[in-house]
Amino acid sequence: MSDPRGFMTYPRQVADRRPVGERVHDWHEVYPGSIERALRPIIDDQAARCMDCGVPFCHQGCPLGNLMPEWQDLVWRDDWRGALERLHATNNFPEFTGRLCPAPCEAACVVGISGDPVTIKNIEVSIVDKAWDDLRVTPQQPAWHSLKTVAVVGSGPAGLAAAQQLTRQGHTVVVYERADAVGGLMRYGIPEFKLEKHVIDRRLKQMVLEGTVFKTGVEIGRDLSWTELRQRFEAVVLAIGSTRPRDLSVPGRELAGIHQAMEYLPQANRVALGQTVPDQIRADGLDVVIIGGGDTGADCLGTALRQGARSVTQLEIMPQPPANRPSSQPWPTYPMIYRVASAHEEGGERLYSLSTTSFVDDGSGRVAGLNLIEMTSQDGQLTPVPGTERQLPAQLVLLAMGFLGPERSAIDELDLSTDARGNIARDDHYMTSADGVFVCGDAGRGQSLIVWAIAEGRSTANGVDSYLRDLPSWLPRPINPTDRSLQL
Repeated sequence: MSDPRGFMTYPRQVADRRPVGERVHDWHEVYPGSIERALRPIIDDQAARCMDCGVPFCHQGCPLGNLMPEWQDLVWRDDWRGALERLHATNNFPEFTGRLCPAPCEAACVVGISGDPVTIKNIEVSIVDKAWDDLRVTPQQPAWHSLKTVAVVGSGPAGLAAAQQLTRQGHTVVVYERADAVGGLMRYGIPEFKLEKHVIDRRLKQMVLEGTVFKTGVEIGRDLSWTELRQRFEAVVLAIGSTRPRDLSVPGRELAGIHQAMEYLPQANRVALGQTVPDQIRADGLDVVIIGGGDTGADCLGTALRQGARSVTQLEIMPQPPANRPSSQPWPTYPMIYRVASAHEEGGERLYSLSTTSFVDDGSGRVAGLNLIEMTSQDGQLTPVPGTERQLPAQLVLLAMGFLGPERSAIDELDLSTDARGNIARDDHYMTSADGVFVCGDAGRGQSLIVWAIAEGRSTANGVDSYLRDLPSWLPRPINPTDRSLQL
């Protein structure tokens, strides 16, 4: 343990973000320079708050089983090389999770039972960002090659994690991505102010030097059939995500100006990266309403504010969560509490317990507003409250209500079994009903977190490696595909 009284001596602190008035006028990360530089003056004190518990529940809170107490102690001792080694032992991409994960590890921190938890997430990303700055992240090329071939379809965090693990094990891995650049939704779905894309690119360079092959602009099922892919490779990993958006079937849905979040965000990301997008969906000078209170909705909010929206309102059908952990969600579970993302600090309004009954036509076929009604929750059932109807002006409506499962192309052509929720079914080794075809990430688990995607990619690599060798794999296996005990 770094300091036995650290959690009592030092209060919890997180990295300071740039002033709102500054950051809403650019697309750079909300931290000045990087999280590591923002946290540097206080990182020793924050690492000293870790108690090195006899039973560290942060391990249970993290699907990857990250070794938090170990690298907190190493940071406090100024052993940054050792801290990076322990961090990379369980997580291929801590620079992604350290920026995008909601930190279920902090919700499970023992210090958090009666106080503020350790600043785990900020320290995690500080370790890896400092390592990149110090040129200590290097390619790990395999010592020998197995002559086995694997295709990974999809280059989000699940696909990248599986690909890196399998490449390092000596297999020949080709990653197919239908977009023009690698990264999945991290590339064009996550705004620059949360994840600047050079963070992805530097990790991809490492993977290329290790031997992973990337092919962009190739859509399996259109440019190459799933059957042909299966014939070319000895194993196929489906990391195609959960990309079918949930829609809102109410009168007026067909009006112009109503878009899915994943129509709007990729266009904004491309423009922020210097690309030209014809007929871009923009929020300049408009009243914007975002339906959906999750992270994607917050991403839309921050993007609309940077585009110069006149007003931004985020709607949620559920009641406003409590500020503190409710008794029904005791430690160490991940509580559903009121959280403020960086985008929420920047402006806009969040409204709860409201349901959209219809959209208003401005007379020319464009949306002019929403008709809303208040909802009440009784015994877990949401019901409308008579007499609470109201109208909210909007010239741009963004639907950010989640996703329903993977697209059907691979399921239909390969005749894959699905579970009750429409996700691709798999066995204990992550193999689908088709021999040699595996699935990981949201396509098999359902819409979830980036930390789950990386954990699933690593576990799937274990199953693929065992299948190719016909022997038990030495690759780590963080989770079981049927384990939903930590599902958020």
